Amino acid sequence: MNPSSQQRTSGATKRPVQPSANSKSWIWIGGLVVVLVAALVAIAVTRGDKKGETAATDTSPMVEGGLPRFVDGSTDDAIGKILPTISGETLAGEPFTLSGTDGKAKIIAVVAHWCPHCQREVPLIVSHLKTSPLPADVEMVAISTSMSSQAPNYPPKAWLDREGWTWPALADTDETMAGTYGVSGYPFLIAVDADGKVVARTSGEISMEQFDQLVAKAQSGKN
Repeated sequence: MNPSSQQRTSGATKRPVQPSANSKSWIWIGGLVVVLVAALVAIAVTRGDKKGETAATDTSPMVEGGLPRFVDGSTDDAIGKILPTISGETLAGEPFTLSGTDGKAKIIAVVAHWCPHCQREVPLIVSHLKTSPLPADVEMVAISTSMSSQAPNYPPKAWLDREGWTWPALADTDETMAGTYGVSGYPFLIAVDADGKVVARTSGEISMEQFDQLVAKAQSGKN
């Protein structure tokens, strides 16, 4: 064998083997499968993170049922209905459930921190209850609704604290609670008897004599 032939032979043995068309297809398909699997894993992880984040930060109230919107106290369709149960948080961030099935009569005051009528009514109630406390079998609960950081007396907890409000105050951040109870104006008061039935609702400012009448209705169960 002459040198030139040997060089050609040597060069031929060093030339890389080219993959066939079928081999290229399988390589391309395999790469595509790897990419798709990685994408699916990434989506699953992302969804899991979002679900975990929602569960950790979601503070929306849980509501059962609902009362008709208040129009006229003399023909109030909510009278006799069981108070819907609401589970949420107080303005202090503590879990709280407001229910008509707990066997306790109650007065519920729905207020808005920016409302001038509420700003007059809340201190009146606080002052009145210092001299004429609620009966032991009647509870007092507030619902702070229609919150706005651009409006007066925000945050509402600071406002209620200044006024001396010492009873539980629920945070109705999205007005779900107010809507559930059929609130049509502020302040809005609801009297509920020990059986959980609504015995009276009022919208707007009332006198402390009228407030005492609500308390009596809640205690007696008579509207």
